[in-house]
Amino acid sequence: MIEDLTEQQAAAKLAADGFNDVPEPTFNFFKAVVSRLWEPSAWILEGALVIEVVLGKEIQAGFIALMLVFAAVNGAIQSRRAALVLQELAHQLTPTSSVRRAGHWQLIDAKALVVGDLISLQVGSVIPADIRVLTNPIHTDESSITGESVAVIHTSGETAFAGTMVVAGETLARVLATGSHSRAGKTVSLINQNNAPGHLQRLLGKIIGYLALLDSALALIIVGIALIRHADMIQMLPFLAMLFIATIPIAMPSSFAVANSVEARELSRQRILVSELTGIQEAANLNLLLVDKTGTITTNQPQVVQFKNLSARSDQQLLRLAASATDSRHPSVVDQAIVNFAHRYQLKRLPQQEFKPFDASVGYAEAPTVVRVRIGALSRLYELTAQQPALAIDQLDLTRGRSVAVMINNVLQGVLILQDQPRPDSAAALKRIQHRGVKTIMLTGDNLKTAQAVADAVGLKGQVVSYQTFKTHSRPLAQVAGIAEVVPENKLAIVKAMQRAGYVVGMTGDGVNDAPALKQSEVGIAVDNATDLAKRSAKFVLLTGGLTNILTILDSGHRVYQRMLTWTITKLTRTVELTVLLTIGYLWLDYVPLSLNAMVLVAILNDLVTLVLGTDRTTIRHRPEQWDMPRLSKIAGFLATGWTAVGVGLIVWLHGLGVSAGQLSTSLYVYLIFSAMLTILMTRTSGPFWRGRPSRAVGVTIGLNCLLTIGLASSDWGVPAISGWLTLIVIVLVLMTGIGLTVAGDLWRRLTK
Repeated sequence: MIEDLTEQQAAAKLAADGFNDVPEPTFNFFKAVVSRLWEPSAWILEGALVIEVVLGKEIQAGFIALMLVFAAVNGAIQSRRAALVLQELAHQLTPTSSVRRAGHWQLIDAKALVVGDLISLQVGSVIPADIRVLTNPIHTDESSITGESVAVIHTSGETAFAGTMVVAGETLARVLATGSHSRAGKTVSLINQNNAPGHLQRLLGKIIGYLALLDSALALIIVGIALIRHADMIQMLPFLAMLFIATIPIAMPSSFAVANSVEARELSRQRILVSELTGIQEAANLNLLLVDKTGTITTNQPQVVQFKNLSARSDQQLLRLAASATDSRHPSVVDQAIVNFAHRYQLKRLPQQEFKPFDASVGYAEAPTVVRVRIGALSRLYELTAQQPALAIDQLDLTRGRSVAVMINNVLQGVLILQDQPRPDSAAALKRIQHRGVKTIMLTGDNLKTAQAVADAVGLKGQVVSYQTFKTHSRPLAQVAGIAEVVPENKLAIVKAMQRAGYVVGMTGDGVNDAPALKQSEVGIAVDNATDLAKRSAKFVLLTGGLTNILTILDSGHRVYQRMLTWTITKLTRTVELTVLLTIGYLWLDYVPLSLNAMVLVAILNDLVTLVLGTDRTTIRHRPEQWDMPRLSKIAGFLATGWTAVGVGLIVWLHGLGVSAGQLSTSLYVYLIFSAMLTILMTRTSGPFWRGRPSRAVGVTIGLNCLLTIGLASSDWGVPAISGWLTLIVIVLVLMTGIGLTVAGDLWRRLTK
């Protein structure tokens, strides 16, 4: 008998050594700011700053310095916000451990482990502390600490390390070191803090590339004309540098992190943890959801409702043998149901000489006692049995629930039917999910009859097919309500098949073998009782049961989509507007119609609104979103053409009046700021902009930007002053243009439907 600790011993060690975690380093704001002053985008501005200082233009140099400081501080603020959210989520999503204390196995938070604890590890376990393997060998993935993905074998007596993952085998182990005393010396977390860019970020990255090409082409035109006119190229360099900085959003990744982290914090309040931030933006495009029956559609509290004894043994003898083949360290709900059923007859397990936990690849668990006992899937054990009692099997009512077979010495001896009732909210939640345009298909390991009965009970329309039928006979998904006789490893093949068919796939799961499919799907969702490996592989972890929270995830994805859609169209519009206006103005006027100071202000004030777009009110549409680039390009092109045409008209009019270059620049600055603010209001809603109320943060920021612009235009600070009447004329011109574009856009949408 391997010794364990008492609760008193564990409490004393915990008081002496502390929790099994590591204090995380605090965010160094000053260091974050300095690091952003030493990167390619900052080098461009710093080079322009040096040129302005050498030319003796202190005011222009001051504005470039302001832009530098703003960009660095802005980036640091956004990084800090994202880091705080991830840190908060990581504390909520920590592994649990099966530990034996005072002779009893219990599941506790891994943070409460102490040196000397006896723990049980199985496939999918995250090793919570440095441990010594005591019994069977295990294979571990140590890529989290070594970077190598090849599994490492640890036999009895060897040490395995905190933060690594058991990928094969099961064993008892002794805790050797916890927290900062472990080799890794880091908090074991299930949060993925190094997220790869999602589809949306990759798409917008392409857009930024197109903007860079546009900037480069126009810059070449300006440089070419300047050379022909023998202009001073040194004077042009700061302007060209600012042109790139003002139009290309260098801080886009951190802006995305903040937009997603705002929703991640809100989801955590709804008892949904986000283990990978990119999953939020993927949820808006979800159009196919694969739902695991057990624990998601049903309560995951099965009870034995029928027991068929096919042997010469008494019911009590057979039930006791079946209970003896259940897992005492990591009992599943099926194990618990069988044990509870045996307890009705005051039956206890026999001592287990050796136990092999359930393995989905073979389809059963095994425990040699006085005889060799296996419990597992009826279909699998029926294939293996030496004597197949077909007539007796046909007498079972397989529509009542899940069938679990009992095999003794290679002979099928009995069958238990476990019934798991649908959750009270499942039918309503599934109806609402499908109303959102998301096709829902149930996945289950149950037989066809049981699966069809459950699908009918929760309102899933269509036919339940077996996995083999699904794999070999294609049929329209609209006719499929579920796929039965699915083993966990089949789920990955199903997800890949759906993705090849063009679907954006979501999936729920809980087990070790669900992990590959959860990771493969765009919206992987680990349910509340999922294993640590499933949680680490999924993008969302539900802390409460049922399907209702999936609707909350969809809502969150739609909010991020709408905010990023506003950002995308606005960015495309104002970039084209700015660059084309400056290029046409330079070609016609023989000077750049917007001063360097005004360009810095345009960049800063536009970015201030971007900071708060993540809080904006949105309209959630009840259908999956699609990033239709031709459509986005048409909308942005339509708006950019309108704003640019009116802007050119403004330049022509002002030049005809004989205003100075400085006053023309300030007038154009007012026009660019007000048109950018109005474009945000126009693109954030599908209806007229005057009917859609933005969030308080967005409204206040837009208002302050407009007031600051009016104040600067009238004060002669930073930009030359213009008269109040001229400012008013420009503002009225912007409003009239915005109303005209809104009406024309609405008419165009109606005609092209």
